[in-house]
Amino acid sequence: MSAATTEAVHEPFSRKTLFWGIFASLLAAAGFFLLSTYAPDFRQPEGGATPFSKGGTGYAGLVEWLKLTNGQAPPMERGEKDLESPLASTFLLVVTIAPGSDPAALDRLIKLRTGKPTLFVLPKWQTFPLFGHDGWETKVGRLPNDFINDWLGRIAKAKLGEAKNTLPQINIAGRMVPVPDELQWVADDRPLIAAGNGEAILTELDNEPFYILTDPDFINNAGLKDEQTAAAALDMIAMLEPAKGAVMFDLTLHGIGQKYDLAKLLVEPPFLALTLSVLVAAALAFLHGLGRFGPPKAEGRAIAFGKQALVDTTATLLRHAGRLQGLGDRYATLMRQRAGALLGAPHGLQGEALDRWLDSRDRSEAHGFTRCFQAANESNSLAGMHEAAEQLHDWTARRLSERR
Repeated sequence: MSAATTEAVHEPFSRKTLFWGIFASLLAAAGFFLLSTYAPDFRQPEGGATPFSKGGTGYAGLVEWLKLTNGQAPPMERGEKDLESPLASTFLLVVTIAPGSDPAALDRLIKLRTGKPTLFVLPKWQTFPLFGHDGWETKVGRLPNDFINDWLGRIAKAKLGEAKNTLPQINIAGRMVPVPDELQWVADDRPLIAAGNGEAILTELDNEPFYILTDPDFINNAGLKDEQTAAAALDMIAMLEPAKGAVMFDLTLHGIGQKYDLAKLLVEPPFLALTLSVLVAAALAFLHGLGRFGPPKAEGRAIAFGKQALVDTTATLLRHAGRLQGLGDRYATLMRQRAGALLGAPHGLQGEALDRWLDSRDRSEAHGFTRCFQAANESNSLAGMHEAAEQLHDWTARRLSERR
């Protein structure tokens, strides 16, 4: 078998192919991560009182009606960034409140829209999804007044009227439109659109350009099926909007653009810089691992050979056993016998007699060996034993050099 054939057997793919395969896999994983992170923000909710809903309580018909009238679809507000843009202050924001909307999101929206034209549309009907038809819904009944007043109280100090309206038609910008079932209204002496004496279906706050449409059946899909109501809905919007066609719909109350999680924190400022730094460091570590610099380091023995290794191991054992402090006197005795043997002490000398003989060998200092011996014998710390051992060693080395 040739060398080329052997290489083909052991390496079925070239390094370039493997590199591009890994790169494509990482790119696909990053794309999947980003799409899965932001997919909920762009997923259109089906059913309910949302601008995308085609059910009776939805507002997809009004959105399409404005698109046909103005030539372009009205923008959708998906988060606080959209509200804080300079262009958003020139739009009339239509806030459609659903029974399952987030009250905290409404409070944040009211605070951000201070001084900016905003139309709040109150909820009215309790519905149930119709199985087998996506986006369709079945009307169960009217929501309780107390439930609606909770939403209304967050916007203005008002409550729904209890009396039932008996008018067959209502005048909206010169158009007579039929009154929806179970009309909702609030008491107001100066209503923008009235359903009777002091009964308002469209009212404005005194200190803010906030408008409240108490009955959503004038602009929702169920109401727009009537020709006069559909035309009156556009007249109502035109009466409130600051510029022609400047209408924007809110989506944050329906759970879009307000949910933060760990994945978003990783890919949005200020933590985006940290994420990029980690990815760059990982890429550099990967590139560094593709090649080897020098031969691989051999693994050392668990227990090394040689006298030095034996001494180090013994010292480690003594240190762990806590016996180092008691070695000073034994080392001093050992060094006494060794010095006597090296300097030729008479046979049989022991103890203090040997100390006096060794002191007599020192002509430069009286009792030199005895002093060093006592220092080593009395030391009880590692530093003291080390210093005393050096003195004994130096004293013996000097006597040997003088003897030679």
